[in-house]
Amino acid sequence: MSLKDQIDLQRLPRHIAVIMDGNGRWAKGKGKLRVFGHHNGVLSVRDVVEGAGELGVEYLTLYTFSAENWNRPTFEVNAIMELLISTINKEINKLMANNVRLNAIGDLNLLPAKCHKELDNAISRTAANTGLVLTLALSYSSRREIVHSAKALALKVQNGELNPADIDEQLFEDNLYTGGMPNPELLIRTSGEYRISNYLLWQIAYAELYFTAKLWPDFRREDLYEAILDYQKRERRFGMTSEQVN
Repeated sequence: MSLKDQIDLQRLPRHIAVIMDGNGRWAKGKGKLRVFGHHNGVLSVRDVVEGAGELGVEYLTLYTFSAENWNRPTFEVNAIMELLISTINKEINKLMANNVRLNAIGDLNLLPAKCHKELDNAISRTAANTGLVLTLALSYSSRREIVHSAKALALKVQNGELNPADIDEQLFEDNLYTGGMPNPELLIRTSGEYRISNYLLWQIAYAELYFTAKLWPDFRREDLYEAILDYQKRERRFGMTSEQVN
């Protein structure tokens, strides 16, 4: 039986988040520039998006470019931005054919104007699609996101629109970039690193964490299936006992 056939489609995680790590090391191992790894990482994105969509996963969020990544060498940053533009242009028809809705979170105003425009166009074009919601975390920092939510609520209080006593976890969550999306049940990180790296810190409070040594350019839908099967073997108790949830 294939890995895909072993998956219980009634127990899929609704939302899977991925930290796509290892592009640079993959390229270095082949004697290539880091940019070569980013280009090959796109192939992994395509395969994983198709695999998740075929299974019926509702949300897939990819850590594409962190706020801290702006500190990388200018050549690499520029190459990543150009790759983002070209990838959107190449993949938009496939997203439409597969009924995928594109979304983006982060401080998007920091993106180059051309990149921001292409991203907006793709998001608008796929807005009516009803399948997998593919979210790109771009210029993203979870700490900044949390501060953003706090400031938004503080402003409402200052303007007399909100009573501080009415602020609860749900209201705070609604003001995050991911407001309206379910929190991830499964977080995957590639490349053998065991860090969260400032990614969806609020949202993954009860996510199952899955780490693999495989570098992102080598990650494919079969690896996604393995992660989901591992997730389905776990008992999700949310602070309760085994007897309470079974």
